[in-house]
Amino acid sequence: MEFNPYGGTAARVAAVVVNAIRESADDLVERLQAEDMRLTSLTAEQHGAVAGWAARLGEVFAEPDTGRRVDLVNTLLADSACRPHISRHDAKQPHIHYASEDDDWVRRIQAYTAGGIAHLLCDDPARMGVCGREGCEVVYVDTSRNGRRRFCSTRCATRVHVAQHRERQRV
Repeated sequence: MEFNPYGGTAARVAAVVVNAIRESADDLVERLQAEDMRLTSLTAEQHGAVAGWAARLGEVFAEPDTGRRVDLVNTLLADSACRPHISRHDAKQPHIHYASEDDDWVRRIQAYTAGGIAHLLCDDPARMGVCGREGCEVVYVDTSRNGRRRFCSTRCATRVHVAQHRERQRV
């Protein structure tokens, strides 16, 4: 399932930021570039700010109550100072940005991810979550057709299902 650019790509970027919280600045930049963000580097200070933001985004993914999620996302939107405007950069068709191209990368990441999670929360809040395997803290955005994803990867799902199968065999 594909959402609008903010509910889809930006929500996935939010998951990338949360999952990369313990990685180096260079690794985070590489992951964000893989999501078509144009940044080239983050300073240590910027990386620290993004890590703090990632912790706050992670709270949204982990929160089971939609009402509480809404409150968390509204706070993120307010703190990121989202200012929607239409951009026409790099010979692309006009499209919406939530931060100015003149803002620093921290502000742009904050606005983009807050906007993405807000759209996803309004479109289908069940499509974001934390992996269902005990001990795995990876967050995900469910883009599957049926919207029933519970695990971050096939690997985690298989581990859980094999463990459940073995438990049934012992009984």
